[in-house]
Amino acid sequence: MEHLHFIHLIKTYGYLGVFASLMLGMFGLPMPDESLLTAAGYLVSKNYLQLMPALLAAYLGSICGITLNYLVGRYIGFPLLHRYGYFLGLGDAKIARAHHWFEHYGKIALFVGYFIPGVRHLTAFTAGASDLEYWGFAPFAYSGGLVWVVSFIAVGYFLGEKHTWLVPLLHTYIWLALGIVIFLLWVRYLLWTKGPKG
Repeated sequence: MEHLHFIHLIKTYGYLGVFASLMLGMFGLPMPDESLLTAAGYLVSKNYLQLMPALLAAYLGSICGITLNYLVGRYIGFPLLHRYGYFLGLGDAKIARAHHWFEHYGKIALFVGYFIPGVRHLTAFTAGASDLEYWGFAPFAYSGGLVWVVSFIAVGYFLGEKHTWLVPLLHTYIWLALGIVIFLLWVRYLLWTKGPKG
């Protein structure tokens, strides 16, 4: 049913509805963003929307929302962590380690995080709260946003009304793949920390 709601919303507000909904969803409002994107793709296939303006509205909405998340993390979350983090067991040393981790590995999470519901909002905020510089945040976050937007608009465009059953299925497999990756990383960590010291 939610795809019908988004189809109605997009028909009513057009590209502005796509932009605003994705910006708010990427900022953290509980919105089924993929359903909105596939609904937009479906409406492109029915000529209610033009492809390039729909892609542009969706992309700008997603990167505006994730940038706001990053800025809140950097300019509100980071100072609060420095001031009150020790109450949570997060001293300056741990914050510095988080920053180091994001500098080396977390940028990939910014790219991949788009495809994991509930995670995409946290990666940008965490990147900001770990004091990752904007030039380190933007290329990964914005390129990930482009791939994510194009992928789900394409699903709606090519599958038409059949896209309604595919998005929940994709979510299931994404979480399964994420669980496998986390398990493998955990095993690698255990082997690395408990292996023979050369």
